[in-house]
Amino acid sequence: MRIVTLRKEDEQQIKQAAGLLVAGFRDNWPEAWPDLESALAEVHECLSPERICRAALDDQGRVLGWIGAIPQYQGRVWELHPLVVAAECRGRGLGTRLVRDLEEQVRLRGGITLYAASDDEMGQTSLAHVDLYADLPSRIKNIQNFKDHPYEFYLKLGFQTIGVITDANGLGRPDILLGKRVIPWDRGGGTAPV
Repeated sequence: MRIVTLRKEDEQQIKQAAGLLVAGFRDNWPEAWPDLESALAEVHECLSPERICRAALDDQGRVLGWIGAIPQYQGRVWELHPLVVAAECRGRGLGTRLVRDLEEQVRLRGGITLYAASDDEMGQTSLAHVDLYADLPSRIKNIQNFKDHPYEFYLKLGFQTIGVITDANGLGRPDILLGKRVIPWDRGGGTAPV
């Protein structure tokens, strides 16, 4: 398996990447990419030169998973968007390898922070279907994962919960924000925390 930059001329791999989006998000985020047409549009958008788009390929060049990132704040902050791994490859470390590779790509482009926005549209966590404005800090601190929500995947990779956008996807359907600094504190021009 190797991780490469997905390119506009790789039409077969682009179609495979789009197919992974439809299949990978169907159960818990069905409105994200409901069909191949919307997924193809997303992949093509991810191929913009200012963005990062990396794919994990098997020995035959088949896309096993892929990841993208969008620059923000003059490239100091990057949003991880999207990340998907083929169902038959999940639980084998491929997602971890894609995120680690993306962290390096963000560093190479001068990024400081990488963040992921992980929606809870289907009641997968204790942050869904409640009024988060009632004691939001406590609710974030005591978050529970009911149905394999991916926020725990990011926590295992060193991300921290940095916020929640309440009602982002409708009443009681939040977006959980997870972030990680990808360079050492002293390289970022800051002083050591007191």
